[in-house]
Amino acid sequence: MSKLKIEPINHPDKIINYWKKEKFVVASIIVFGLAFNISTVLGPIYQGKLIDSLLRGDSFNSIIILGAKFIGIILMIQFLRYFKRFYIRRFANSTSATMRLMIYNHIMHMGLEELDNENVGNLMTRAISDVDLCVEGMRKFTTEVFDTGVLMASYLVSMLIYDVKITLYSIIFIPIAMISAEKLKGIIYKHSIAYRKKSSEVANITYDTIENSMLYRVTGMESQNRINYNVELEDLQNKAIKANILENSMQPIYFVISMLGIIMVIYLGGTKVISGVWTVGIFSTYITMFTAMANKASKAAKLFNSVQKSQVSWKRIKPYLSEYESKDTTSNINKSKTKLLVEDLSFSYEDGKDNIFENINFEGNQGEIIGVTGSIASGKSTLGLSLLGLYPYEGSIKIDGKELRDYSEYERSQMISHLGHNPHLLSDTIYNNITLGKSYDISSVIKDVCFDDDLKAMPDGENTLVGNSGIRLSGGQQARIALARALLQKNKIIVLDDPFSAVDMKTEEKIINNLRNNYKDSLIILISHRLAIFDKINKIILLHNDKTVEYGTHDELMEKSKLYSMIYNLQSMEEVAHYEEKHDRKIHN
Repeated sequence: MSKLKIEPINHPDKIINYWKKEKFVVASIIVFGLAFNISTVLGPIYQGKLIDSLLRGDSFNSIIILGAKFIGIILMIQFLRYFKRFYIRRFANSTSATMRLMIYNHIMHMGLEELDNENVGNLMTRAISDVDLCVEGMRKFTTEVFDTGVLMASYLVSMLIYDVKITLYSIIFIPIAMISAEKLKGIIYKHSIAYRKKSSEVANITYDTIENSMLYRVTGMESQNRINYNVELEDLQNKAIKANILENSMQPIYFVISMLGIIMVIYLGGTKVISGVWTVGIFSTYITMFTAMANKASKAAKLFNSVQKSQVSWKRIKPYLSEYESKDTTSNINKSKTKLLVEDLSFSYEDGKDNIFENINFEGNQGEIIGVTGSIASGKSTLGLSLLGLYPYEGSIKIDGKELRDYSEYERSQMISHLGHNPHLLSDTIYNNITLGKSYDISSVIKDVCFDDDLKAMPDGENTLVGNSGIRLSGGQQARIALARALLQKNKIIVLDDPFSAVDMKTEEKIINNLRNNYKDSLIILISHRLAIFDKINKIILLHNDKTVEYGTHDELMEKSKLYSMIYNLQSMEEVAHYEEKHDRKIHN
């Protein structure tokens, strides 16, 4: 059995292309599907012959030979059925994997603004359950084309050969069952949409509950959230019942309607047996064929409903199916030097909205640390994000003389590292959180962030599991692991957004010294509201809420900026007071 290989697909938003992609598998389905369903009619035929042979009192050897043929035919039919089902399942598995790959590809190429506005539960539902429902509909359609369409045609032709009149009278109710199912598809479609929408909402609530479980517990919201969650689950259950009850409960009714023709079969067929035109074996063969065809007709009716339901999921995932785009991993980066030049930089997250900051100008070179500080909501973090090139910006950001937006996404990822407010730790080991699955020696970067002593105290060292979002670590440990990840590759530009908020002043000063000594080939942009170490960095950008900007060294801003000198002096006084309080406590003890 060959290993399933997941490959991208051209025009994934056209459903026919998923069958075109699997040419060999689809060809195998056609071959084995036709062979199985055409040969299936031989089962009832030989069953009838065996019955007639027994009733005639044929010789034992004749009955044994006929019985052996009957068993051989059944085994052959099941053999063909196995391969037909195998290739249909293989098609379904491959299609499911391809759709998920295309959705993953779409998400990976979405802009940050799109991702910020996306509903996580909605994405999860589309990528998992909607894909499953869509593929299930495709699988059933592929199966029933043969197991219903071809098989019904085979039975119908065979029945017509036995008797045209009885066949025409007996099958009159089968189209009625199929038309009834087709008429119900609009109602099923309506309830399926409501169910899928509610399923997305519940998935998002579930994700939010998991993500913020600790917050809800400590604030006493857990009980109220449980009540609200139960209400949402009951609503989901009601919508699921409405969406499924018509489809699943109607099949027995379709079967009863289709089977009404059995009255004509028994009456007219029985008359032919009594008159000696038909044998008992022929009558048994005919009634078996009719029953099988009526059963298939009821399943065909259900198929209409299943396909209708899968169309709901297809419409939900279709906008998320994008043609595969392989990332350009070629790099044209000047590794010998680093020069950043920012001119008249303005930024807004949305077109038409007011700029968060305007007309920022500064430059930096490798080996320098440039600090960014300012009032609350002055745009410090946004400035850091704008330097990543992930959002559109106005003005100019040039790295080594080339505009940032002109670098490929891959080149930007190889030039610029970023540490945001949230450590974004994976539920994995310390090593994997720093390397993100790649192979690196992390010993030096562990020392640079002053985590070596912490690591020695852990029995599993760098293989220590951090827990969900780093729950097993302290805030300072989480921050330093995330910082180590940003520093690991020593990229040309390293943007650090408030990296020391969870560490003490002494550790902060040690890390700054390590950055100055060990990252001389990098330009570091340090965003912080704590200014204790700003007298040790090269340049400082001070942002104001009125969108004005001051730029200079620590000494220059202490002299010319009232805001900067006030913040720095207040923080210095607080630090001195904290030190004296700590010293007095030691003497008292």
